[in-house]
Amino acid sequence: MNKEATIEAMPATTPASFKVACSSCNLRELCMPIGFNAEDMHKLDSVVATRRRVKQGELLFRNGDAFTSLFAIRTGFFKTCISTVDGREQVTGFQMAGEIIGLDGIVSDHHSCNAVALEDADVCVMPFANVEELSREFPVLQRHVHKIMSREIVRESSVMMLLGNMRAEERLAAFLLNLVQRLHARGFSQSELTLRMTREEIGSYLGMKLETVSRAFSKFSDEGIIEVKQRYVKIIKPDALKLIFNPETCA
Repeated sequence: MNKEATIEAMPATTPASFKVACSSCNLRELCMPIGFNAEDMHKLDSVVATRRRVKQGELLFRNGDAFTSLFAIRTGFFKTCISTVDGREQVTGFQMAGEIIGLDGIVSDHHSCNAVALEDADVCVMPFANVEELSREFPVLQRHVHKIMSREIVRESSVMMLLGNMRAEERLAAFLLNLVQRLHARGFSQSELTLRMTREEIGSYLGMKLETVSRAFSKFSDEGIIEVKQRYVKIIKPDALKLIFNPETCA
């Protein structure tokens, strides 16, 4: 499917009603640089073209689509994934409100993965030409974009470490700790979360079979480290989870 078809498959939006002001967004400190004054923030508003609504299961962009914009997630959850040679889906990441998605397209001017909404979501569309133009005026914005790109590189390195050096329980512990930490930065609980992704998707991301993911969840639950009710997870003993993930620093 080409880019036009992907966009046409999404619900129509009215630019006037869905125009978003970064200056009034309660997530601006998560996805935009800190330190802009009121005048600068109003200039920054010009980066955002429109807001787009993406229904659960729909594509924000597809592998091979032309890269034109970055997307700041206002609400909802996404997964990025690729298709393997044998047709299986490989999850490469999970993204939530306050995070930027679409950076994969910068290198070749085409997206290299699919971005799928795990629940109904709203994103701010930021044409990359606008971002580049404003970055020349505001070096702090350019540094912020570089920071976001660097964070993606670090994230990919961390995933490689997970897949290469950790046991199944360590991978799941690291995943849960990272997820709850990111959610807490957005004002959510430090100990409770509702998983937007399935256990199969978690397994794909962590390089584990579905049965292995389920066994690890059951083990943590049996040991009283977490409480699990379907997709609801409560971390009862965070120190125990940290000890599983990194026993050397917790010794």
